[in-house]
Amino acid sequence: MNSTRNNITILLVGTAVLLLGQGLLITLLPVRAALEGFSTTWIGYMGGAYFGGFTIGCIVGPGVIRKVGHIRAFAGFAALAAVGTLAYQLLPTPVMWLTIRGLTGICFAVLFMVIESWLNEQSSNKNRGTVLSLYIIVANVTTIGGQMMLNLTDPALGTLFIFGAMMICLSLVPVSLTSIREPSPPPFARIDVMGLYRLSPVGFIGCLIYGIVDGSFWTLGPVFAQDRGFSVAGITFFMSAFMLGGTISQWPIGWVSDRIDRRIMIAACCMGTIGTGLFLAFLSTHEGVFPFLIACLHGGFMLPLYALILAHANDFAPQEKLVETSSGLLLVFSAGAISGPVVIGPLMESQEAGYLFIAMSVVFAVLATFVLYRIICRPISEATDRATFVPVPRSSQAIYELETDDVEGAESDSTERRTADRRSGH
Repeated sequence: MNSTRNNITILLVGTAVLLLGQGLLITLLPVRAALEGFSTTWIGYMGGAYFGGFTIGCIVGPGVIRKVGHIRAFAGFAALAAVGTLAYQLLPTPVMWLTIRGLTGICFAVLFMVIESWLNEQSSNKNRGTVLSLYIIVANVTTIGGQMMLNLTDPALGTLFIFGAMMICLSLVPVSLTSIREPSPPPFARIDVMGLYRLSPVGFIGCLIYGIVDGSFWTLGPVFAQDRGFSVAGITFFMSAFMLGGTISQWPIGWVSDRIDRRIMIAACCMGTIGTGLFLAFLSTHEGVFPFLIACLHGGFMLPLYALILAHANDFAPQEKLVETSSGLLLVFSAGAISGPVVIGPLMESQEAGYLFIAMSVVFAVLATFVLYRIICRPISEATDRATFVPVPRSSQAIYELETDDVEGAESDSTERRTADRRSGH
């Protein structure tokens, strides 16, 4: 027991240090790109490149890990990510940053895959839910902490890139020096477009639309805050308030969704995101706490949506297909995350920065309308055996083995009841 606890602690420490570096880069790159004079269009393209690289990493990562092992894969891709982070300072041109962003996307996908596979290996049905919860808490808290590191020095200097590279390199220490045995390789990410849509139209369309919005916000949110006159500290607090709101709201929203038609909660969160998003779009001041309060509410409505959509899709997937379904929906999400900033970046440049939240609100309005249509056309039988809501990060497909095993331990499998609802589609 103590050995398992120590192993999990080591992995979570590695995760925390890695995410400090990534959290710093999430906000630093758009801010520094704007200071370098990059257009909003190019910043959007860089966001699309990152998610494109991340998608490639999810596809090729399992093969690489099977070939060289988890420790070598982690060490190799962490080194590449650290070199890429330093290269931003040395090669400050839009084309080079776009290229580096795509390559680091591949690296982070493999790094998360290794850690999540190891966490799954160290967990049992008795502690899997606790481990998943700790992983999410560590991920959220350290991402916020990484964003706050932007306040350490002037983002126009190269110091913050050095800090980011140091964090990525330091994440190697607990992982590479561990005596934890190698876990089984992560599953390959596959996607059956028509099969996923037939299984759950709301799940498929929801993941695609959520990807568009999520990719756009994390890429262009700092640009919006910068345009509105926020200081560097204000930008970090704005982005962190969004993350904090989502962290706080995950559990109560999930608890309610387990007791009603989950699509009602999806539609309600879309409506809340639209309302708060329009407030932000027409925000005329960066003074006081009001902007940060709205950002917190915005994150509170938006961030739980991915887990809600995933849980709804898994309500109608056979138990043996849960990992495959979640992995496929991750790729659907990634397709949206690639396209979102690529389209919305030029829109912000041709109009004004507030169009980020206007575009996000329009896209969520489409999702809310579609969900309400499905609720009317395809009511869900109360007899349907449903998966329990589990908040999950949008990292690699390896996390879904951890989530799925937790659900298996908590619930009995009732495939016959699920099959009846899958035939009608939801």
